[in-house]
Amino acid sequence: MLAACSSSCTSTSTRPSANSSKGGYYLDDGPPKDSVDLAKVKDAVPRSEPLSATGNKPYVVFGKTYVPLKSNKGFRQKGTASWYGKKFHGKRTSSGEPYDMYKMTAAHTVLPIPSYAKVTNLVNGRSVIVRVNDRGPFKHNRVMDLSYAAALKLDVVRSGTGRVEIISIGENTPARQNKPEASGEAQAFIQLGAYSNQDTAYRLQRRLQSDGYTDVAVNRIEQRGLNLYRVRLGPLKKAGDVDFMLADLQNAGYNDAHIIIETTR
Repeated sequence: MLAACSSSCTSTSTRPSANSSKGGYYLDDGPPKDSVDLAKVKDAVPRSEPLSATGNKPYVVFGKTYVPLKSNKGFRQKGTASWYGKKFHGKRTSSGEPYDMYKMTAAHTVLPIPSYAKVTNLVNGRSVIVRVNDRGPFKHNRVMDLSYAAALKLDVVRSGTGRVEIISIGENTPARQNKPEASGEAQAFIQLGAYSNQDTAYRLQRRLQSDGYTDVAVNRIEQRGLNLYRVRLGPLKKAGDVDFMLADLQNAGYNDAHIIIETTR
């Protein structure tokens, strides 16, 4: 898996997440020996940046496919954040930049690289602004890997993890993504599955609806003489909606979700 991942991930992309049972970090990772003056550690300053040439294509880690968002607009997420430190200091991130544990950066599985986000510790109310420039974490119950400096400012270094809220700042969507929908000839759907048993399809539809997904339809098609019942969301009108919804579904555990483009006549 590591060899297969090398073309789309980086040396840090396959790192395990912080292990709080090891004093807040994993194996030989951890904080630096020298203390850090938090008064001198400034938040990342959001600015308009083009998407990185690396780190923004779909990739697979531990058998799961991740599809990075093309825009961070409107992104909001709550969950558990971990952090990474000296073991990875100076190593290449998914953006191609060296990881600097003293800078206000973070890793996320699908947020665009680079992008900016406000991260708030939901326990103590502390907030920081970070620049996302890496991929991870790849443990199912983690939403972000913070740099050592960011984790220190949020006071999650000792515990190893913390409950946080992530709110995107600004938007780094390329101009071509903002164009209006085309003539309507092409429609985008996200398909969750296709089944010969219609009861299976309707059970999946009910599960999606109970998870808060609307516009879930089951439709029947004939393929090679067999009836198939497709479970799909859509049509989705904007490219950004498709990317965001696909990433959200995959992060929610719907690993078979994929994009279908249909042309109407």
